[in-house]
Amino acid sequence: MSDTDGTAVEPSDHALVPMHCLKLPEPGPPRRTTLPNGTPVWLITRYGDVRKVLTDARFTRSLLFAPDAPPLTDNLNLGNDPDSMFNKDGQEHLRVRRTIQRAFTPRAIERWRPWVTSVVDGLLDELVRRGAPTDLITGYTLPLPVAVISRLMGMEELRTEQLRHWSEHAFAGAGRDAQDVAVALREFSAFAAELLAERRGSPGDDLVSTLVLTADRNGGIPETQLVNLVCGLVVAGHETTLTVLGNAMLYLLGERPETWARIGSDEEAAGLLADRLLHLIPLGDYGDRPGSLLRTAEDVEVGGVRIRAGEVVAADRSAANRDPEVFPSAAHGSLFAPLEGPTLAFGAGQHYCPGTWLARLQLRLALNRLAARLPDLRLTVPLSAVEWRLGTTTRSPLSLPAAW
Repeated sequence: MSDTDGTAVEPSDHALVPMHCLKLPEPGPPRRTTLPNGTPVWLITRYGDVRKVLTDARFTRSLLFAPDAPPLTDNLNLGNDPDSMFNKDGQEHLRVRRTIQRAFTPRAIERWRPWVTSVVDGLLDELVRRGAPTDLITGYTLPLPVAVISRLMGMEELRTEQLRHWSEHAFAGAGRDAQDVAVALREFSAFAAELLAERRGSPGDDLVSTLVLTADRNGGIPETQLVNLVCGLVVAGHETTLTVLGNAMLYLLGERPETWARIGSDEEAAGLLADRLLHLIPLGDYGDRPGSLLRTAEDVEVGGVRIRAGEVVAADRSAANRDPEVFPSAAHGSLFAPLEGPTLAFGAGQHYCPGTWLARLQLRLALNRLAARLPDLRLTVPLSAVEWRLGTTTRSPLSLPAAW
């Protein structure tokens, strides 16, 4: 059941339900909650409050790893590494971010459109050649972002199976064996270190070459941070698109098949819908944490509540994206209407996701050209029978059996 018929599933029952069916916290004043390990945090849910937390420099990520910080999670993964660019603040964060930001501007990403289109069309040719039935995940939503990030990073020779193994452990969620995660992260880091050394000696036109040459020229970035950045870009560069595209197709084909004809006939409409789905469908479950975690450097007032220095807040961007004060339309109502305000799906402030435009381009083209090529596409299993990719901080269908 989903918002389309007025009911939804509580986050506590998240394990086997579609992501668009999760019932998110109601936007309201900051309130106390706890992490799964019992650590108290402030839950921030209103759009304005979440945006403040994400853009105000008094809310930090680096202090989450300070010696006096409360325990947040037992999970070992790339996102919990204090060396990560995403866990740095201020100039230290910007110093690393500047090495990649030119590669992800809207103009730079638009230059990738013809090549991304050719990848999409090639995958569709193969789907049609093999015929129905098919699995849309293994045949479409996985190979597309893997091909794009592999080309962008200049690592086309890396096997998809190896990349997915490292990715699933790099963003491991609760339940993964800690030793398996540690081994995978060591292997992944060694691969990234070798790749950096190779491109340092023989640079090309790929992002890793740009990253290492810029870092060496400007200085001040430890090698461990560069290694972490390569790993983070490889994972986040395809994981987001894989997750969003799989969840989007499950929702559209399973519950909104009336939209399929318009998606295929109008790329602009497909772009509006892609933005709406990125905005509405959460990337991650509520199993590990209730939102993006930050820690206050000093006392701050948020939404009329005073949050003391050293306290942790959980900024729930998904709940904020449903705040009726900013987004008055029904959650899954007019999917082709422009958003009433800037989405927080990709964050805000200095930690705004650099790959936003690349993810939007892939989702737009993938939906438009799939619907145009296969107008009679349909799922061959009910939503309740869909298997889920579990064990990471994101969740999407493990397979989507379909025919046309």
